[in-house]
Amino acid sequence: MTRSYEIPAGAVAVDDYERLARERLSPEAFAYYSGGAADELTISWNREAFDRVRLRTRVLGDLAGGGTGLTLFGQSFDYPILLAPTAHHRLAAPEAEIATVVGAGGARAGMVVSTESDLTLEEIAKPARMPLWFQLYIQHDRGFTAELVRRAEAAGYGALVVTVDSPVFSPRNREQRAGYRAPKLSEHANTRGLHTTYVAEAALGESLMFRGYLDVTARWADIDWLRSITRLPILLKGIMAPEDAELAIRHGADGIVVSNHGGRVLDTMPASLDALPGVARQVAGRVPVLMDGGIRRGTDVLKALALGACAVMVGRPYLYGLAVAGPAGVAHVLHLLRCEFEVAMVLAGCRTLADIGPDVIWRGEPQ
Repeated sequence: MTRSYEIPAGAVAVDDYERLARERLSPEAFAYYSGGAADELTISWNREAFDRVRLRTRVLGDLAGGGTGLTLFGQSFDYPILLAPTAHHRLAAPEAEIATVVGAGGARAGMVVSTESDLTLEEIAKPARMPLWFQLYIQHDRGFTAELVRRAEAAGYGALVVTVDSPVFSPRNREQRAGYRAPKLSEHANTRGLHTTYVAEAALGESLMFRGYLDVTARWADIDWLRSITRLPILLKGIMAPEDAELAIRHGADGIVVSNHGGRVLDTMPASLDALPGVARQVAGRVPVLMDGGIRRGTDVLKALALGACAVMVGRPYLYGLAVAGPAGVAHVLHLLRCEFEVAMVLAGCRTLADIGPDVIWRGEPQ
């Protein structure tokens, strides 16, 4: 069932949508979208990292004819902001991911579709007007994983984004306190029928992690295998250590996403922005580096690109937009970020994305 949506008059910045979404979502849904692991320190650090970085302005430059377009893996994007993979959009809107992909198309933004979407990857691809990538969890059943890859290829997805940073589930106390219970893996639209062989719970006094669970999680050999069965570009999402970035390239990754999973896996991990420069230095331009985590302003996008990213992904902001105003809310969140980013580029003296570099960051004037 569809309903009409309008952008609220008070929604003039991305953060406004979080406040408005809290009023519209159930307590369980809001806890799922907004919460993170344990004490949620990493969530706050993601935001604080951007606040610590200052920008350096330049004046009177000739910026005529500039723009924000870029090409990634042979696909063209109008600007370097993509929708990150997030699950369960039906908690925000009855049309679920259809509403999201329509909003992304209206804002001319690329979207990464989650394995744990409420609709199948084929259903989401049909109304898409901009490039889609598919986020993949490598399942313990390689045959099932291979079939997911074949389905993504057939549906026209342009890349695989393999999430590698969550082999186990972290305690999310906010969700637990709100009473949110996630569907079983076999109940998701894209993974119906997947047989789960690992232990889901442990009794008091028993080890959950080390009595079978970790025997079925993905390893570097699985990346080698995935590389052997598809020609799609493969990005590894969840890389925070330069050493892992190097291993990713050695094992055939075509791109890297610096990410701490929005603070939803290991609490007290550093902010994604703080990890970005080290990873970017290690990669040294061999493959594209993207990042996510904490982006709420166009200036944040500029800072991420100045510190080594070629593009960014946003997650929670567009979910809040979806909850408040459906496709229009998703498009408006992207529009706000894009406009703010373009303003920041101009004020920093950057005509194109190629002009954004370390000198955009204020380091303090020499004495």
